Amino acid sequence: MNHVHAELHKFSPIYSIIRSPVTDKISTRNTMTAFNSPLITWNQRFATDQYIFGEAPNAYLHSQVAHLQAGSALAVADGEGRNGVWLAEQGLAVDAFDFSENAIQKARLLAERRMQSVQWHCSDWQSFNWKDSHYNNVVGIFFQFAAPLERKALFAKMDASLKSGGTLIIQGYTAAQLQFNTGGPGKLAHMYDEPLMRDAFADYDIIDLQTYEAQIDEGTAHNGMSGLLGLTARKR
Repeated sequence: MNHVHAELHKFSPIYSIIRSPVTDKISTRNTMTAFNSPLITWNQRFATDQYIFGEAPNAYLHSQVAHLQAGSALAVADGEGRNGVWLAEQGLAVDAFDFSENAIQKARLLAERRMQSVQWHCSDWQSFNWKDSHYNNVVGIFFQFAAPLERKALFAKMDASLKSGGTLIIQGYTAAQLQFNTGGPGKLAHMYDEPLMRDAFADYDIIDLQTYEAQIDEGTAHNGMSGLLGLTARKR
């Protein structure tokens, strides 16, 4: 058993259930049952030593490095930690959360391997301790699990936690992604467009807002031509 598998067995009982020798080949019925629960679904997806979204930061986030503010950053629903670790490498004090135990454990291992300090929190967005006007940067990359009403509440929490003068960076999929089917939720209501972003963050100065199509290579889960939106904005 390699180091990552050993650590995941130690910290995540769901991992040992899904990938034990006895149950390595799960029946179709059991798989469908697991995928009815988002937490089980994501723990299953992350139950591998492979970083399914890769270990490098999101390409759009990386392209906006010049707009990051000194100080602190929050990485929203950061999965296996690639963006949180990269933000720490930029000299920021980073908080990051995800609701998957397996993802958080892999994120810790990634940070240790890259010799970075990140405060990881295993939490869903509803339960996370959002601190008012606390962060100099808030980053949300491909977190389109939220339906429109939930998304409005989540955006409001992100806004409230960002300091005045802070930077907001969001990357997500547009409706064009439904044609490419190379990642994302596959639900039209969850997709982004520019009017949505301008309305949600009306009190921000837009630094960059673009809708585009590009080939992305961010692990096996985000790979191929994709319909994308990138937003970088400064809170007034």
